[in-house]
Amino acid sequence: MKSIAYVGLDVHPETSTICILGEKSPLPIELVRVDTDRSKVIAALRPYAAKYDLHCCYEASSVGYVIHRWLKDVKIECAVIAPSLIPRRAGRRVKTDRIDALKLASLYRAGELTSVRVPTQEEESDRRLVRMRDQIRKDVTETKVHINQFLKELGLVYRDGTRWTQRHWAWLGQQSFTGSDKMVWDEYMAMLAYKMARLAEMDKAIAKLASTPKYAKDVRVLCCLRGVGILTAMVLLTEVVDFSRFPSAAKLMAYFGVVPSESSSGGTQRQGAITKTGNTHCRRVLIEAAHKYTRKPCLSKELRGRQEGQSAEVVAHCILAQHRLHKKYWSIASRKAPQKATVAVARELAGFIWAIMTGHCSPRESQAVAA
Repeated sequence: MKSIAYVGLDVHPETSTICILGEKSPLPIELVRVDTDRSKVIAALRPYAAKYDLHCCYEASSVGYVIHRWLKDVKIECAVIAPSLIPRRAGRRVKTDRIDALKLASLYRAGELTSVRVPTQEEESDRRLVRMRDQIRKDVTETKVHINQFLKELGLVYRDGTRWTQRHWAWLGQQSFTGSDKMVWDEYMAMLAYKMARLAEMDKAIAKLASTPKYAKDVRVLCCLRGVGILTAMVLLTEVVDFSRFPSAAKLMAYFGVVPSESSSGGTQRQGAITKTGNTHCRRVLIEAAHKYTRKPCLSKELRGRQEGQSAEVVAHCILAQHRLHKKYWSIASRKAPQKATVAVARELAGFIWAIMTGHCSPRESQAVAA
């Protein structure tokens, strides 16, 4: 039977430092730097794979999951570690690739590291599509800011209501300039038109993906919740993928980074702002959805259409969410800042999402509210 060896890889796009550590010895069996290339990484580990049962790990980074997939192809176990959960010594002031690789191997051997779920290549591809849409949305917003600033510098300020409504677009169409300003204006408007067209195309692509058998059922279930549309549902599904990997709603809330930070000692308990750890994309769409619960509970024609054909238990659970989250928002907003109330609603909304996606709906409580 082979003995176990633990491997820490400090991975960079150009080079990777590999540290191989035995089961008990504090000194590494091997500490070497190689190019981040499939053949060279595998060649460095293959001789030891014949002698040891290798348990490899590396930090999640911009390199992605390629190292994991290279090693998986040759049947070498490899975990991808959550960087934010790696223990760090406050007094350590020396950091090198060799030290980092040794630290990863020793912490992995001690069981002190937390691995992340590695998506399949298809799941990662879908995630990239949804994230690309968010990037284009940011580009559209940035271009609108530039246009507003351009007009402000010329003393043209829209005062007849909210910007980017039909009336505002009509007002923009009435503006005319000469000389260099005309060229700048035309470029800004052409840029905005192009980016908005690309955003519309991305929305169509995501809607098409959401209608595939892989996502259609879960998207329809999530869209039963107020404030959750196709785009929000697809962000949640492509980022989380498997909700059942969270044993409780609190774990999912922590993954979204919407739980309060805490610094308690002895008889003193101090809670601070939310942790903002975990998945930023899910946290953003959750907080956007939470704003819908400031309004009184109701079943609009659109929401009734989204809930049509779903189980009575799910529909009742979503009605419960409306009543409970609306009440929670105004209970907190009456004594604290509205932003805090919105985040609190987003946190509890994550709990409702977990319950729906894992089959933990409470039929009795939900049906009582629905009645």
